[in-house]
Amino acid sequence: MDSQSPAPRTPLTLEVNFRKSYSRGEEKGILKNISLSGAFLEFKDHELKNNDKVQLTFEVSGRVRKIQCLVVWTNKAGCGIKFQPNNNRDVQIVDDLIYFVETSRSDKKNVLDKILKKVS
Repeated sequence: MDSQSPAPRTPLTLEVNFRKSYSRGEEKGILKNISLSGAFLEFKDHELKNNDKVQLTFEVSGRVRKIQCLVVWTNKAGCGIKFQPNNNRDVQIVDDLIYFVETSRSDKKNVLDKILKKVS
């Protein structure tokens, strides 16, 4: 995979806060998918443009992280953001979030499989 290709996406629905780097007020949005390189941020009534710098705030297992991001594209539903991690903890929290989402799905699938086997 070349460095310009996006990493595989993991679908999710996670409420987050975000703000433009030069803004004081936070806005609410929803991450709809995520990868180690970036995410899709869904929001309403916000004016973000390509190359805007955004600070994204989210929580995983009680850990709150603020990660710097760059808007790489926009549409009416939201925008694609590229993570610009400052340190390994930023990268680790994104990796932990992906792992948490994927493990949660796997656990739900296993429970559903067991129920279906008992029913059939």
